Parts: sequence; structure tokens; C-alpha cells
Amino acid sequence: MSQFPVIPKEFDRPLAGEVDVLVIAGEHSGDQHVAKAVADLLTKNPRLRVAAFGGPCLKAAGAQLLFDMTTFSAVGIVEVLSAYPFYRKLFRGMTAWAKRWKPPLVVCVDYPGLNLRFAHAMRQAGLSHAGGGSMKVIQYISPQLWAWKPKRRFAMAQSLNSVGTIFPFEPEVYADTSLSAQFVGHPFADSRNESHLRYDPEGAVLLLPGSRPKPVRKIFPSLIEAFALFRKTHPKRRAIVLHTGGAVHAELYRLCAEYGAQAKGIDLRPVQDGPVSACAALVSSGTMSLTVALAGIPGAVVYRANPLTWLLGRRLIAGKVDYLGIANILLKRQAWPEYLQENCEPEALANRLNQCVSSAEVHQQAEADARELLKMLSTHAGLTPAEWMASFLPK
Repeated sequence: MSQFPVIPKEFDRPLAGEVDVLVIAGEHSGDQHVAKAVADLLTKNPRLRVAAFGGPCLKAAGAQLLFDMTTFSAVGIVEVLSAYPFYRKLFRGMTAWAKRWKPPLVVCVDYPGLNLRFAHAMRQAGLSHAGGGSMKVIQYISPQLWAWKPKRRFAMAQSLNSVGTIFPFEPEVYADTSLSAQFVGHPFADSRNESHLRYDPEGAVLLLPGSRPKPVRKIFPSLIEAFALFRKTHPKRRAIVLHTGGAVHAELYRLCAEYGAQAKGIDLRPVQDGPVSACAALVSSGTMSLTVALAGIPGAVVYRANPLTWLLGRRLIAGKVDYLGIANILLKRQAWPEYLQENCEPEALANRLNQCVSSAEVHQQAEADARELLKMLSTHAGLTPAEWMASFLPK
């Protein structure tokens, strides 16, 4: 977004005059994921006082929302630099609030660029346990150190009490540090999680090129052309493109208009419009690829970027991960074929769609993979996120 909300000179005081838990969730996904844990905490202890720099889900869960962090975002170097004064003022306000009210427990959710700086600031101020104080600071949802900036774990060990990971292999990433890491289960594996995606052999084809304008601009043209080729042999099939509105919707609409007849049969649909049934999916790497995999929808992972960005990115993650799709990383095999960069071309993608709708074996394997993933991402006898967080509250 180009416009940022007004930051108050001083954030509200805790409603009860004191606070037990401060939650910091800077994005929609983090707000959604941690809200379930906060709701569980408050169910077990209704007197617990929770404040949050988060979003509407945390507010609905019972937290006092100090500032809505989900109403703005800056993506890209130019955008981030132009928004620097805003972020600087926000960060100062957040740290000033924490220094004044001294919450015994701070739960940082994902969003490492902001949250790890916040944890460092609490240590530098002597407030956190790591800095000699009594405040416990924990990180829920680990940064993806196994793919990006792995040395960050040592800085995390200096400022955090613990990390609650959502992937079972992540605690091992911290094995050579003093930082406690606990797998607490993935939010998508929570029994209360209701996926908005369902498999239906007669359903639409899902085209999911990403949630930001730049990736959409790079990836969506190949998906449009692939669907146009696929539709030559399946003329009654339609495609659905899920979006969150704003600049992404505008870019999708522009590209559909640009491709004209090739985009026939493609419907743009807001994510919030409800469940979607699909027979196959072409999905960019990221959270959505895992959602598709867990729904048992066969398809492929696609990705295309600026050639220089791709080259630099591949060098940075070389030897760390074998795949781009998180489902493939978890299963340690290419369960969902990956069509990346120069291989992300319409003919190959159209052929994959044909396989998905014509082969019962492809769907059966997707269902089996979904069951395996769900089992891997569940904690079983382990701690839930709420139980893990509660273990750091003062006794």
C-alpha cells in the first residue's frame, strides 16, 4: 500500500492497568495463526491480560489491539526505503510501550525483520531475560533459516528464550545453538482449521500466481497460456484465480484483458468469497502451495523471477534445500512437480493439467501425500502452541 495509517503519539495503556502477554504479529497470516493460540490461552485462563500489535483475528480472540499491523505493507527495496520513516516511528512506539508496561511475556510471531529487532531492543534495554531482566521473549513460527540467512540463528539465541516451530525438521536447525526450539505443530494441521480448498474431479482449475504484484506479473502470463492450451481439449473447464484484492487484483485484471481470448474461462475471485472446489492447481511456491497439497489437489508448483534475482537466489540457497515447494521439502521428493524459471512454460504446464484430470492415479497419489503431510505437521503428543506459550508465563 502507498498510504500508511497514522501512528499515535502514545499507544493505549493496558485495559486492566497491567499486561501479562504482549503479542506482535505483523502480517495477516501471523495474526490468523497466533489468534488460535491466544484464544486457547484465554479459555484456560480468562483472567490473562493480552495486548497485541497485530490484527483483527487477535482482537476477535480477546486481545487488546494496540495497533493494527495488517493494514499496511511495503514490498521491494524502493517501497521499504520510502516507508522507512513510518517503520522507524512505529518501532519506537512499540518499544516505548513495552519498556513502560513491561509485559512478563512477549510472543513474536513470524515477521523476523521486525520481531528480531524488537527482541534485540528488549535485551539491550535490560528488560528481557537475555538482557538480565525478567521478561521472556519467544518466537512463534521460525524464520526459514534452512533456506535463507542461516547464521541468523546465533543472533536469535542471544535475544530469545525459545522458538516454537511449525515444521518438524526445524528444531534441528538450532541444534548448534543454546536456543531451545520446540515443534508445536503447523496451524494447517490444527483440527479446527477449515481449508477453503476442496478436491472435486469436476471442479475448476486453480491458477495461483502469488499474492504480490511483481510475482503475478512474471508468473500469470504462463498460467493464462497454459490454461488456454489445456482448454482446447477441455473446452467446458473453467479456471479460478484467488486474490486478496488491491494491487494484485488490478494486475490480474490487466493481464486477463491483455491476453484477451486466451484468458477466456478464467474467473477472478476474492479469497474471502468462501470455499473453492478444484480438480487441479498451478500454484506459485509459498504458503498456498502447502494449502493446495493438504487439500489433496494434484497439480504443480510454478515460479518465475527476474533472471538476475533467480540466479542470485539459487546461489544463496544452493545445497540448503532441494525443492522450492514446502510440501516437496517436507516429503523429500517432488510430489508436486516443479516448473521453475525457464521450465515454467505453457506447454509443459498444460500437459501437467491434462495428467491431473485424466489420471485417477495422479489424484490418488495426491490424496496419499496429503495424509502423509497432515501426519507430519501434527504434534500428536507434543505441546500445542498455547501450551508452549503458557510454559513461559510466570508461575
